[in-house]
Amino acid sequence: MKKTNVQSLTIMALMTAVLLIFAFTPIGTIPIGPLAISLNMIPVAICAIVLGPVGGAIAGAIFGILSFLQCFGIGIPSGMGATLLSINPFLAFVQRFIPRLLDGLLLGYIFRAFRKKNAYVGCAVTGFFSAFLNTLFFMSALVMLFGNTEYVQGLVGGRNIIVFICAFVGVNAVVEMIVATIVVGAVGSALMKARVGVSKK
Repeated sequence: MKKTNVQSLTIMALMTAVLLIFAFTPIGTIPIGPLAISLNMIPVAICAIVLGPVGGAIAGAIFGILSFLQCFGIGIPSGMGATLLSINPFLAFVQRFIPRLLDGLLLGYIFRAFRKKNAYVGCAVTGFFSAFLNTLFFMSALVMLFGNTEYVQGLVGGRNIIVFICAFVGVNAVVEMIVATIVVGAVGSALMKARVGVSKK
């Protein structure tokens, strides 16, 4: 039990450090031609795999707080975040925080559902959903909380909301899902083989 607790705290500390590095440096974003691939959900997925739903939720909450701080220009500034902050600070916090918290929590349950068949498949599926759910929840919160604002209406430009979301996230989201699937599948399964964390049981 003591060894497990030390491992859990170590993994959480390491993934928090990675999230901080991603938030304050360009390392968390990989430019591939015209695309910018975000890696921010990968540490959250790793925590969900190794530490379960609670660990995933904690890591997601940390990611959400760091994302909200970027609205103030702390770390890598977010132009959209700054605009939403000026419209409604509370809703901006909800839009940045809740999707990441919920994503991390659900990833822990997703891994539990798939890990029994095959550790790698469970980790890979968790990686895929880390990017997919992050995009889905983030964009859904944007539309639900700020859909009637002049800013978002300008982005939508009179298009169908589904068409707008697909056009807005574009190819980036698809590539992020592929990258997250590969990286989380490899790292997560390696940690499972090493019997690290609490989700190995």
